[in-house]
Amino acid sequence: MKKLILGLSLMFFTVQLTAQTMAFSVLEVKMKPFTQDNMTKAFEQVFEGVEMNKGGIVLERFTAGKRDGMTHRMVFMYTLGEKMIADEFWASDKNDAFWSKMGNYVEEWGNSYSGRILSWKEGDTDKTPQVHIWDIVPENSQTFKTAHDQIVSEFKAEFKDRVVGFGTYDVGLPNGASHWIALTGKDTQDHLMFYDEMQKKGRFVELLQARGDFELIKDFELKILKRM
Repeated sequence: MKKLILGLSLMFFTVQLTAQTMAFSVLEVKMKPFTQDNMTKAFEQVFEGVEMNKGGIVLERFTAGKRDGMTHRMVFMYTLGEKMIADEFWASDKNDAFWSKMGNYVEEWGNSYSGRILSWKEGDTDKTPQVHIWDIVPENSQTFKTAHDQIVSEFKAEFKDRVVGFGTYDVGLPNGASHWIALTGKDTQDHLMFYDEMQKKGRFVELLQARGDFELIKDFELKILKRM
């Protein structure tokens, strides 16, 4: 499993999208009961002080819409064409010790998948740590992206402190989804209140419709536990 991780093309939440394309890989796991605190501590210890090159790593917990019983996931984000972390780290005793500990906490290793971030509006995930993600298959991805970007541009005040993202799944398409949308909020209640407010705005609804048809594959929520 460690080799799988090291072979992943190292999403989310810590890096501002630039002219360079950002990419991500996700590993889902089912943790043994009552081991989350131990896993979080091990995660902090191994990556604390590790220099990240235009990238980051996020530990998250599924709160709604779990995939195949998985409870947590790790998201590795990096800039295409650049190494996120030096090779020396992956070959270190510190890294070996981390994956050894993970073996004590993980009941089942789940799916892994990778993709790109096509649109990104940064936010404050300390204030909005709850992530709602929609896995979709748009009829026309460019039309969808154009309308998505227009929504984010026109409703800057409403999206204040919230991360808003859109991108692709390119390897390991989860349940056949080709794209994803992500939005952060304080909690589920905050998400629901936000949707209720926005769907009363005629221009917002108009732009939603301008994205074109798409198939919703699945949606789920996650809580950000730690970012490095």
